[in-house]
Amino acid sequence: MTEFPIIALRSVEIGTPDIERSEAFYTKIWGLDVVARDDGKVFLAATGHDHHVLELKASHRSELRKVTFRVRDEAELSMLHDRLKGFGCEILRPMGDRPGPAGGIGFVASEPQGCVLEFVYGDKCKKEAVEANRPLRLAHVNINSADIEELSAFYRNVLGFLLTDRSKIMAFLRCNDDHHAVVLAEAEMNGLNHIAFLMPDTESVMRASGRVVDNNIPIGWGVGRHGPGDNVFAYFVDPLGVVVEYTSEVLQVDDSYKVGGPADWTWPPGRTDHWGIAPPKSEGCKKAQVSVPFSGN
Repeated sequence: MTEFPIIALRSVEIGTPDIERSEAFYTKIWGLDVVARDDGKVFLAATGHDHHVLELKASHRSELRKVTFRVRDEAELSMLHDRLKGFGCEILRPMGDRPGPAGGIGFVASEPQGCVLEFVYGDKCKKEAVEANRPLRLAHVNINSADIEELSAFYRNVLGFLLTDRSKIMAFLRCNDDHHAVVLAEAEMNGLNHIAFLMPDTESVMRASGRVVDNNIPIGWGVGRHGPGDNVFAYFVDPLGVVVEYTSEVLQVDDSYKVGGPADWTWPPGRTDHWGIAPPKSEGCKKAQVSVPFSGN
């Protein structure tokens, strides 16, 4: 069984032009809790063991500021640092104690297409308290890329991810038994496509989606079941233009999984998911999925 240097997607940091409005959405509607405020940031937790899964920071626009991965041990952390540096990636924050309420040790680097990545080990965790209709943890982050093949090679050859599936416009990459933790989507601009939050079960996806709809935020795509990963999904656009997804039942895989290609992931005309019941993605959702750039910090 493959031993990955990176063992989990821990959290995502987004910039928002209205941090109070973003906080209200993610706490009162989406189902997260504020666990800390530090250095101008709001840290939001799900019900799982991660200290936090989302960081909010005031910005002049909605933007992806950082993606944080948890590393298996200190040796792997040091190896990743040297590998990224040797590959030519800019080290934005040197190896050392990480600031902020989750602590741990780690470093921050910029990948070749401009996304800021943080790698941590020994960060604080909390007792898991699974609760129906609320997110448990992050499921995946979907990144827009103008060159999927180049970025996929970086994740595989430098960061140690494995490719699980390749559709016509997306590459699915894993760092544990989840079918994917990172998805790369073909796009004209590099940036954030969406952030997916894992729910305890499909009933929770349905009920939480109803809660969002009750707050006058329509479903952007779904509810349906994806092809690669076989996960249930419901997409929404948050009040500041970031696309977020509730998902459940992510396929669990091991080294015996057969990697699929574009020919394995085609739908009959008019169908957008496995079940065949999801309506076409809304124009607002499609626009938002290509409108959130990297911060470049």
